[in-house]
Amino acid sequence: MARAKVAILKTSPESVLEDIPRLMEIADYKKFLDSTAPTILKDNISWHLMFPGANTTPWQLEGTVLGLQRGGYGNLVCVQNETVVTDAFKGEEFNKYKPIFEHYNLEVRYNFLKDDMKWEIYQPTNETPTLHKIFPHGFRIPDFFLGKNILHLPTVKTHIYTTTTGSMKNAFGGLLNTRRHYTHSVIHETLVDLLTIQKEIHPGIFTVMDGTTCGSGPGPRTMLPHEKNLILASGDSTAIDAVAAKIMGFDPMSLKYIRLAHEKGLGVGEIDEIEVIGEDISEMNFNFKVGDNMASTVGDLFWFSPLKIFQKLLFHTPLVYLFVYASAVYHDNIWYPRTGMKRVNEWKKTTWGKFFEDYQPGK
Repeated sequence: MARAKVAILKTSPESVLEDIPRLMEIADYKKFLDSTAPTILKDNISWHLMFPGANTTPWQLEGTVLGLQRGGYGNLVCVQNETVVTDAFKGEEFNKYKPIFEHYNLEVRYNFLKDDMKWEIYQPTNETPTLHKIFPHGFRIPDFFLGKNILHLPTVKTHIYTTTTGSMKNAFGGLLNTRRHYTHSVIHETLVDLLTIQKEIHPGIFTVMDGTTCGSGPGPRTMLPHEKNLILASGDSTAIDAVAAKIMGFDPMSLKYIRLAHEKGLGVGEIDEIEVIGEDISEMNFNFKVGDNMASTVGDLFWFSPLKIFQKLLFHTPLVYLFVYASAVYHDNIWYPRTGMKRVNEWKKTTWGKFFEDYQPGK
């Protein structure tokens, strides 16, 4: 496999909106995105509430839009998804995306609204064994995604089920509907199948990843924020996830989704086979840990322990809404007010927190 390229730069609130377009140039984004095709901006709302490290940052979104527009990419559309525990409309508001949409006159579509896009049965050209096993009667993807570039906007953070999450995991919400939770017990294999599909339906794939504030702990929501002042970009989803995993302190090839994608030739997961341009990451190690919270402990029992025999009863029937309600109450009404707000308030004292508080697009 050809050597992959990942660009990584130090940045600051004063320079980030110029650093991101420069980062994209260093990572050769024009080689990966078809200038004649529309480009989907797929932001990442892991939590509709604002929590540092969990969601696409407004400067990450705006800087990427600036880079694309300067490169002649004019047909841009942001696509949002919802999950059973996140509200896309609240997420846009609380994370300050809406002023960016308005300032740059960006089209926004929602993959869960029937008037915005339809979900069609998709028959992959290449093998996607895990998805076919979970959805034996066929699985659906949004028709709007076909023939368009995809630009992922994840953050550098840990995840309770995949250890780390990034570009590959960002396709999870966009390409799978609200039944995506069926795949949790085989999440690594699912991400590889989704990357296979992405390479079939998108003429171009690129990622701009925010590491200005990173998250460690039981992600993608209930984390400890760490100010790291980094931004990353690559046309190889596996490679950028591998570099992010490495700097967080994990061996990329020990993470199943990265290793499987590398072995299938969908991207490069071996750090020694990746050309890292910009910052020297050889000694970079954040020593992040994943850990558990109450919600993840319950999830582990039913996704990975012998109790997984009850999955269909609990998660493929209306009983799933009991878990959805419990998760929403725990995260939004218990953890966030008691623990999350303290972390948010401490973060607001940092340079990036102050930047967020006063953020206005175009300035």
